[in-house]
Amino acid sequence: MIAIYWFRNDLRLCDQPSFKNACAQATRLAPIFIHDSAYDAETRWGFERMGTHRKHALHSALQALKAQLRERQSDLLEYQGDPVDTLIALAKNFSVEAIFCEEIAAPEEQQQLARLRKAGLTVKTLWHSSLLDPHDLPFAIEQLPWVFTEFRVAVEKAKALVRPPEAAPDNVPPLPDRLLHGRTTDNNQTSLLPSEPFDSLDSLKSFDSLVSLDSLGSRDSLDSLGSLASTESFAKLDARSSLTVSTAKDFAGTQGGLRHTQQYFERKLAHSYKATRNQLSGLDYSTKFSVWLASGALSARMLYQQLQAFEAKHGANDGSYWIWFELLWRDYFRFLHLRFGAQLYRRSGLRQRAAVEQRGQRDGKTHFNASKSHFNAGKSHVNAGKPQDTAGIAQAGGAVITTPAQAEQFKRWCMGECGEPFIDAGMRELRHTGYLSNRLRQVVASYLIHHLKLDWRAGAAWFESQLIDYDVYSNQGNWLYIAGLGTDPRGGRAMRTDKQALEHDRDETYRKQWGTL
Repeated sequence: MIAIYWFRNDLRLCDQPSFKNACAQATRLAPIFIHDSAYDAETRWGFERMGTHRKHALHSALQALKAQLRERQSDLLEYQGDPVDTLIALAKNFSVEAIFCEEIAAPEEQQQLARLRKAGLTVKTLWHSSLLDPHDLPFAIEQLPWVFTEFRVAVEKAKALVRPPEAAPDNVPPLPDRLLHGRTTDNNQTSLLPSEPFDSLDSLKSFDSLVSLDSLGSRDSLDSLGSLASTESFAKLDARSSLTVSTAKDFAGTQGGLRHTQQYFERKLAHSYKATRNQLSGLDYSTKFSVWLASGALSARMLYQQLQAFEAKHGANDGSYWIWFELLWRDYFRFLHLRFGAQLYRRSGLRQRAAVEQRGQRDGKTHFNASKSHFNAGKSHVNAGKPQDTAGIAQAGGAVITTPAQAEQFKRWCMGECGEPFIDAGMRELRHTGYLSNRLRQVVASYLIHHLKLDWRAGAAWFESQLIDYDVYSNQGNWLYIAGLGTDPRGGRAMRTDKQALEHDRDETYRKQWGTL
């Protein structure tokens, strides 16, 4: 069987059940990655969906994956265009019988699969992005607890199984003959991208071959709000970044991620994680595992295996437990997508459904069936679905940005020019480095929604554009959580900026570091 493996957010060969399944079934296999042209287009708020920092991190992860595949006498073939159109053209040109890929429960990704199947293609998917397999949960997905704490307690009480990570496949089927000998097609939709030599994992020891940020260019892409993208050059890593130079270069896939996690656990930083996790600057205050989880270079199960080994050798404490706790939060946002799907992408989020759900919990009745909701495809990661017209929801989560004054406010928030030093410092770090501490992500999101009273979806879109560790599930879930439109029983997080600054930047070091004081 001639098949395609379509890499999405799973840029690894280890613990890759879907890729392993493709290798077991195919006699010829084309591993491909498609650079979606939609990510170069502007959002409704006037900036690119994928900014410079994310492009750099993605490029590095792809080069590392390419090296791993070449070691197995295969390759990673990169294409530019609409993923569905590209896959349809490839399937036709190379007589492809099946497409294998990761299952992603976000609406845009579900819509892509629906279009492929509607075109008559066989698409085989497997879910493999969570720590816990959905089938191993102590409840059905449609009965997922409404509150995270209830979810965590149920999982821990049931001692839910974390399956061990799987080894990479021993052999990868050869490329289809025409790709092996030509590597080109006569279809403009499937033209291969130029690729730099990256022949061995040995080259990961030297990062000179990685793309420079200069080569990615800088686009003036914020016509409607004023340019946010055409700021200073990102050619050199900002020295103030919480990601050190070596860590930034270690974006290069699985091997780089394993090197980072190895040094993290060897230095016993896991024991202090809970105590330091709310700090704002530096490499060691948090795990930074999210950088490799985001691209799929590492799986949650691979990290959990290392955490277990650490605790077996050095003992468990509150700090190491809190890493498990955060991995459960990551899972919870994924399972919310399996249950609610495109409903999470409406402007009103789950606001109306929350009242129904809570009433259902009180009277013991189920008021809706959401078992198939994740197949309700929307149009994008931040604006799928239709906003509700109910007056009570009108200002929940902030006002839609329609006036020049609102657009200017949003621009200043993005640029770090609000005039609030703590907020501006965080937003400048995000814009300059593509990274921001978890604490400040919450604080700046709360400021946009509850102080500026602007649309939470605009903020979520800016995070999607900028964050090196952007994850569709966690980004959407966290913004809904702060806005009070998700499953949080407290109805949102309106944080006092002065209080947050006093607690987390008492000596003003962070604000001075980013030039806001």
